Amino acid sequence: MDIGVIILAIIQGIAEFLPISSSAHLIIFRDLFGIGAGSVSGDLALAFDIALHFGTLLAIGVYFFKDFWNMILSGVTKGVKNKDGKLFWYIVVATIPAAIVGVLLEEVIENAIRSNFVLIGSALIIMGIIIYLADKYFKQKKELDKMTMKDAILIGCSQVFALIPGFSRSGTTIAAARALKLKREDAAKFSFYLSAPVVLGAVVLSIFDQTTMAAITSNLSVFIIGVGVAFISGLLCIEFLLRYIKKHDFKLFMWYRVVLGIVVIIYTLIK
Repeated sequence: MDIGVIILAIIQGIAEFLPISSSAHLIIFRDLFGIGAGSVSGDLALAFDIALHFGTLLAIGVYFFKDFWNMILSGVTKGVKNKDGKLFWYIVVATIPAAIVGVLLEEVIENAIRSNFVLIGSALIIMGIIIYLADKYFKQKKELDKMTMKDAILIGCSQVFALIPGFSRSGTTIAAARALKLKREDAAKFSFYLSAPVVLGAVVLSIFDQTTMAAITSNLSVFIIGVGVAFISGLLCIEFLLRYIKKHDFKLFMWYRVVLGIVVIIYTLIK
């Protein structure tokens, strides 16, 4: 077993929930720095990325199981008559923009953007600054039960930018939520909730892709380990972030993204 596979799974578990872009990290550390490239390169790479996302999906499902159960039950039986029901339908509506754009532009993103390291590095820097500014200059006022359908739609539209590696799904949605004056913890929670249907959709679509399933079945041990490690590291990271943002802002993540983005751009240009 390539130790790089475990490292990539840990990176996915951490970067999926911190606002630093998991897709960018997987691409950078595997395709640019060569970590795990021996085991998951070429056509196998995208399938492995989807498998790792399945691991973090499990982490979300386990950590927020009670929340999701209440939201689904209330949403189906009571509509928008209570907080949980509203959240369920807000998540459904907010998922639509990214789902549509993802289906339409999947091949463009795969062929043109995932291999453009300068663009990825630039996205890391730009979004890092945006996250910090949105968190710093918009006052914390609203809790989740004060969200509106308009808020959900705007946050959902922001998630479209996360299709570009480097922008970060959690980063774009947290920044949008903070700009709409949601409290820091509530912005993070809604971001976590919103990730579930997006990742689930990608996983379900991969099941019907013969190439992806063939890659998984022929490398089953690699995928099982990747999913398990991503699941455990994801659980730990969710707990960490929710505790961290109670007392800290997003400045640390901004500086990390800026430094990594600069390193990636310089490394790409001189390589």
